[in-house]
Amino acid sequence: MYGLINKAVEGLVRSKFGDATWDRIRARAGLPDEPFLSMAQYEDQTTYDLVAAASVELGAPAEAILEEFGLYWIRYTAEAGYGELLKTVGRTLPEFLRNLDQMHTRVKLSFPQLRPPSFAVSDETATSLTLHYYSEREGLAPLVVGLLKGLGERFRLQLSVEHRRVEDSTPHDAFTVRWTEAAA
Repeated sequence: MYGLINKAVEGLVRSKFGDATWDRIRARAGLPDEPFLSMAQYEDQTTYDLVAAASVELGAPAEAILEEFGLYWIRYTAEAGYGELLKTVGRTLPEFLRNLDQMHTRVKLSFPQLRPPSFAVSDETATSLTLHYYSEREGLAPLVVGLLKGLGERFRLQLSVEHRRVEDSTPHDAFTVRWTEAAA
Protein backbone atom coordinates (compact mmCIF):
# COMPACT_ATOMS: atom_id res chain seq x y z
CA MET A 1 0.00 0.00 0.00
CA TYR A 2 1.07 3.54 -0.51
CA GLY A 3 2.33 5.63 2.38
CA LEU A 4 -0.71 7.88 2.04
CA ILE A 5 -2.76 5.15 3.74
CA ASN A 6 -0.32 4.80 6.63
CA LYS A 7 -0.09 8.58 7.01
CA ALA A 8 -3.86 8.64 7.35
CA VAL A 9 -3.76 5.90 10.01
CA GLU A 10 -1.22 8.03 11.86
CA GLY A 11 -3.40 11.12 11.45
CA LEU A 12 -6.43 9.32 12.84
CA VAL A 13 -4.55 8.05 15.89
CA ARG A 14 -2.83 11.36 16.61
CA SER A 15 -6.05 13.38 16.24
CA LYS A 16 -8.15 11.08 18.45
CA PHE A 17 -5.63 9.73 20.95
CA GLY A 18 -2.55 11.95 20.84
CA ASP A 19 1.09 11.72 19.88
CA ALA A 20 2.11 9.42 22.74
CA THR A 21 -0.48 6.82 21.72
CA TRP A 22 0.76 6.97 18.13
CA ASP A 23 4.34 6.46 19.33
CA ARG A 24 3.30 3.37 21.30
CA ILE A 25 1.34 1.94 18.33
CA ARG A 26 4.21 2.59 15.94
CA ALA A 27 6.69 0.93 18.31
CA ARG A 28 4.35 -2.03 18.94
CA ALA A 29 4.07 -2.48 15.15
CA GLY A 30 7.88 -2.54 14.95
CA LEU A 31 8.09 0.55 12.75
CA PRO A 32 10.91 3.10 12.87
CA ASP A 33 10.28 6.59 14.18
CA GLU A 34 10.22 8.25 10.79
CA PRO A 35 7.44 9.76 8.70
CA PHE A 36 5.60 7.78 6.08
CA LEU A 37 6.11 9.07 2.55
CA SER A 38 2.80 9.47 0.75
CA MET A 39 4.08 8.36 -2.64
CA ALA A 40 6.26 5.48 -1.37
CA GLN A 41 5.18 1.85 -1.54
CA TYR A 42 4.99 -0.07 1.74
CA GLU A 43 4.26 -3.73 2.28
CA ASP A 44 0.58 -4.39 3.00
CA GLN A 45 1.77 -6.07 6.20
CA THR A 46 2.89 -2.67 7.50
CA THR A 47 -0.70 -1.46 7.49
CA TYR A 48 -2.00 -4.71 8.94
CA ASP A 49 0.64 -4.46 11.69
CA LEU A 50 -0.47 -0.90 12.48
CA VAL A 51 -4.09 -2.01 12.80
CA ALA A 52 -3.12 -4.97 15.01
CA ALA A 53 -0.96 -2.75 17.22
CA ALA A 54 -3.74 -0.16 17.49
CA SER A 55 -6.17 -2.91 18.43
CA VAL A 56 -3.96 -3.99 21.33
CA GLU A 57 -3.00 -0.47 22.40
CA LEU A 58 -6.57 0.89 22.28
CA GLY A 59 -8.29 -2.26 23.50
CA ALA A 60 -10.64 -2.27 20.51
CA PRO A 61 -11.29 -4.96 17.91
CA ALA A 62 -9.44 -4.56 14.62
CA GLU A 63 -12.82 -4.39 12.86
CA ALA A 64 -13.79 -1.29 14.87
CA ILE A 65 -10.46 0.35 14.09
CA LEU A 66 -10.83 -0.38 10.37
CA GLU A 67 -14.37 1.01 10.35
CA GLU A 68 -13.26 4.19 12.13
CA PHE A 69 -10.38 4.49 9.67
CA GLY A 70 -12.78 4.23 6.73
CA LEU A 71 -14.87 7.03 8.14
CA TYR A 72 -11.73 9.11 8.71
CA TRP A 73 -10.37 8.35 5.21
CA ILE A 74 -13.25 10.18 3.51
CA ARG A 75 -12.51 13.34 5.50
CA TYR A 76 -8.74 12.94 5.23
CA THR A 77 -8.64 12.57 1.45
CA ALA A 78 -10.89 15.59 0.98
CA GLU A 79 -8.51 17.66 3.13
CA ALA A 80 -5.29 16.12 1.72
CA GLY A 81 -5.77 17.56 -1.74
CA TYR A 82 -8.23 15.08 -3.23
CA GLY A 83 -11.42 17.04 -2.52
CA GLU A 84 -11.81 18.18 -6.13
CA LEU A 85 -11.37 14.63 -7.38
CA LEU A 86 -14.04 13.42 -4.96
CA LYS A 87 -16.41 16.09 -6.26
CA THR A 88 -16.03 14.81 -9.83
CA VAL A 89 -16.81 11.19 -8.93
CA GLY A 90 -20.49 11.78 -8.26
CA ARG A 91 -23.08 14.26 -7.04
CA THR A 92 -25.11 11.59 -5.26
CA LEU A 93 -24.16 8.53 -3.25
CA PRO A 94 -25.33 6.04 -5.90
CA GLU A 95 -23.51 7.93 -8.67
CA PHE A 96 -20.36 8.09 -6.54
CA LEU A 97 -20.44 4.37 -5.80
CA ARG A 98 -21.07 3.48 -9.46
CA ASN A 99 -17.97 5.50 -10.40
CA LEU A 100 -15.50 4.13 -7.83
CA ASP A 101 -13.58 2.02 -10.35
CA GLN A 102 -13.25 5.02 -12.68
CA MET A 103 -12.00 7.13 -9.77
CA HIS A 104 -9.36 4.51 -8.96
CA THR A 105 -8.29 4.53 -12.62
CA ARG A 106 -7.68 8.28 -12.32
CA VAL A 107 -5.86 7.90 -8.99
CA LYS A 108 -3.63 5.29 -10.59
CA LEU A 109 -2.16 8.03 -12.80
CA SER A 110 -0.53 9.46 -9.66
CA PHE A 111 0.01 6.12 -7.94
CA PRO A 112 1.04 3.76 -10.77
CA GLN A 113 1.56 0.70 -8.55
CA LEU A 114 -1.88 1.06 -6.98
CA ARG A 115 -3.75 -2.23 -6.60
CA PRO A 116 -7.23 -0.93 -5.83
CA PRO A 117 -10.28 -3.02 -5.08
CA SER A 118 -13.09 -3.17 -7.60
CA PHE A 119 -16.70 -2.23 -6.95
CA ALA A 120 -20.04 -2.89 -8.62
CA VAL A 121 -23.52 -1.66 -7.76
CA SER A 122 -26.66 -3.79 -8.05
CA ASP A 123 -30.25 -3.82 -6.81
CA GLU A 124 -30.46 -0.04 -6.88
CA THR A 125 -33.65 1.70 -5.76
CA ALA A 126 -34.38 5.32 -4.83
CA THR A 127 -33.19 4.70 -1.25
CA SER A 128 -30.98 1.61 -1.33
CA LEU A 129 -28.46 -0.41 -3.28
CA THR A 130 -26.02 -3.27 -2.93
CA LEU A 131 -22.32 -2.50 -3.26
CA HIS A 132 -20.12 -5.45 -4.26
CA TYR A 133 -16.49 -5.22 -3.13
CA TYR A 134 -13.76 -7.31 -4.74
CA SER A 135 -10.27 -7.19 -3.27
CA GLU A 136 -7.13 -9.28 -3.18
CA ARG A 137 -6.64 -8.08 0.40
CA GLU A 138 -8.35 -10.04 3.14
CA GLY A 139 -10.23 -8.66 6.11
CA LEU A 140 -10.93 -5.11 4.96
CA ALA A 141 -14.73 -5.27 4.78
CA PRO A 142 -15.08 -3.21 8.01
CA LEU A 143 -13.04 -0.49 6.30
CA VAL A 144 -15.64 -0.37 3.52
CA VAL A 145 -18.42 -0.01 6.12
CA GLY A 146 -16.58 3.04 7.48
CA LEU A 147 -16.04 4.43 3.99
CA LEU A 148 -19.76 4.10 3.29
CA LYS A 149 -20.62 5.88 6.54
CA GLY A 150 -18.16 8.64 5.66
CA LEU A 151 -19.79 9.01 2.27
CA GLY A 152 -23.15 9.17 4.03
CA GLU A 153 -21.85 12.19 5.94
CA ARG A 154 -20.43 13.68 2.76
CA PHE A 155 -23.80 13.42 1.01
CA ARG A 156 -25.77 14.35 4.16
CA LEU A 157 -27.52 10.99 4.36
CA GLN A 158 -28.38 8.79 7.28
CA LEU A 159 -27.13 5.32 6.31
CA SER A 160 -27.57 1.79 7.45
CA VAL A 161 -25.09 -0.78 6.13
CA GLU A 162 -25.48 -4.55 6.22
CA HIS A 163 -22.46 -6.66 5.28
CA ARG A 164 -22.48 -10.22 4.00
CA ARG A 165 -19.89 -12.48 2.42
CA VAL A 166 -20.83 -13.84 -1.02
CA GLU A 167 -19.35 -17.23 -1.83
CA ASP A 168 -19.96 -17.66 -5.54
CA SER A 169 -17.68 -18.08 -8.55
CA THR A 170 -15.99 -14.83 -7.50
CA PRO A 171 -16.11 -14.63 -3.69
CA HIS A 172 -16.51 -11.08 -2.46
CA ASP A 173 -18.16 -8.87 0.14
CA ALA A 174 -21.53 -7.26 -0.45
CA PHE A 175 -23.00 -4.32 1.45
CA THR A 176 -26.69 -3.48 1.42
CA VAL A 177 -26.86 0.28 1.89
CA ARG A 178 -30.09 2.05 2.80
CA TRP A 179 -30.43 5.79 3.35
CA THR A 180 -32.67 8.68 4.21
CA GLU A 181 -31.96 12.39 4.13
CA ALA A 182 -30.14 13.42 7.32
CA ALA A 183 -31.95 15.79 9.63
CA ALA A 184 -30.69 19.36 9.28
